[in-house]
Amino acid sequence: MTTRTADSPPVSRDIEAFYAANVRALTLQLWAYTGDLASAQDLVQEAFCRALPRWERIRRYDDPAAWVRRVAWNLATSRWRRARAAAEFLRRQRAEHVEGPTPDRVVLAAALAALPEQQRAAVVLHHLADLSVRDIAAQLGAAEGTVRVWLHRGRTALAAQLADEPEGHRG
Repeated sequence: MTTRTADSPPVSRDIEAFYAANVRALTLQLWAYTGDLASAQDLVQEAFCRALPRWERIRRYDDPAAWVRRVAWNLATSRWRRARAAAEFLRRQRAEHVEGPTPDRVVLAAALAALPEQQRAAVVLHHLADLSVRDIAAQLGAAEGTVRVWLHRGRTALAAQLADEPEGHRG
């Protein structure tokens, strides 16, 4: 339902007309400010959304578009500040440069990937996570004897795959 005030069209048509008359110019202004059209469109839409519940008051301003522009501009500035703060936080949190995997690790990862899922899980949990057979059985929901079989078969398959690798890739 639309409400009528003295000397004005229904509110829904009033704000629709205001939107239609101002969205393009405001988007272009924010695009120039942000340098990103999609961001400008989002910011202007958010500003109009914020204007909607306040429209009865805003429509009486000398320049309601100035209110929407100010809100969009403030949203852009806040977004920029948050992005800058996040980038600064990440910059401070960066650890020293970590080298990529060695050729041996690449070969091992490929060999592990070739194992059936249960064997791979058992081998990784036992040898990399240092879990006991009992802990692996609990995590994987299997009997301890089954985990021992998976470990044996996984180690045997890994040994065969790694033995097939050329000498230059093993350390």
